[in-house]
Amino acid sequence: MEGIPEPIAPESLFQAVPYATAVLRPLRIVLPGGSGQVGSVLARHFQERGHRVTVLTRGPYTAPWQTVHWDGANRGQWAEHLEGADVCINLAGRSVNCRYTAANRRAIYDSRMETTRLLGRVIGEMADPPRLWLNASTATIYRHALDRPMDEATGELGGNEPGAPETWKFSIEVAKDWENALFEADTPRTRKVAMRSAITLSPAPGNAFAVLLRLVQTGLGGAQGNGRQFVSWIHENDFARAVEFLIAREELDGTVNMAAPNPLPNREFMEALREAWGMPNGLPMPALLIELGAAFLRTESELVLKSRRVVPGRLLEAGFRFQFPEWPEAAEDLVRKWRGRND
Repeated sequence: MEGIPEPIAPESLFQAVPYATAVLRPLRIVLPGGSGQVGSVLARHFQERGHRVTVLTRGPYTAPWQTVHWDGANRGQWAEHLEGADVCINLAGRSVNCRYTAANRRAIYDSRMETTRLLGRVIGEMADPPRLWLNASTATIYRHALDRPMDEATGELGGNEPGAPETWKFSIEVAKDWENALFEADTPRTRKVAMRSAITLSPAPGNAFAVLLRLVQTGLGGAQGNGRQFVSWIHENDFARAVEFLIAREELDGTVNMAAPNPLPNREFMEALREAWGMPNGLPMPALLIELGAAFLRTESELVLKSRRVVPGRLLEAGFRFQFPEWPEAAEDLVRKWRGRND
């Protein structure tokens, strides 16, 4: 088809060498909903390594990679870019950084279900479908966990904890149904992985790291709530490398936790970020103040107060090696890059 590169033969996707030194051959990678922070991280990572990246977006924008319009609801010409592609990485879904009003809940839920089901129908009907479909999910699918880590094999899904706020239960319901929409899709020739992602941290304006750093800079970077809730996180480099690893390891399917192996309590998390920035102290933020601030900022306190103690059991068992397994080193790297970009 004009303007679309010919697909690469499946047997030549990767060189037959260990992952630590493996070099992916040029792939065609399509990212539905890839115009946000995580999509940009992945698009840049793969584009810089010589792969052919196409982002499906509701509003095409200027980028070093190809962007193609889609509405996320109907099959259109965008489907031509998935035919014969090597990898589909679906990141589509309305941001959860909002108040969970009835209208926003419906938008959050529908934007994930409709796009995932649409991709399932389109991929299932293709003569030459992508060999791999990676679909976004979230680490918040696990219960509020202070007592022990949650991996894919032994982690307990949330939703039934006594006393859990309704907003937390809603987030878990969305995550469960989102994964079900992926795995129920009739795509027998396409390997599928649900990426249960922790917060992905990048040194760029407007994202979670920018918000956390702003708190530190203004002297408000102390413990949030009681400070005992665990923070699961992953450095942008490791997130992109983990996606690359999942592409290469064809035996991996199902659910995979995308998180650094060492979550830590919020108090220690914020302390390490203050040290990386060079701010010795930070005022704590009690839970009540966080609730009030979240309401003022039109977001939800769950993003801060729920304990996510998620570990990447399957990635570690498969041999993935994190560049940033510990938060203090990751924080130092992110701060250094932030200063380099913003000074």
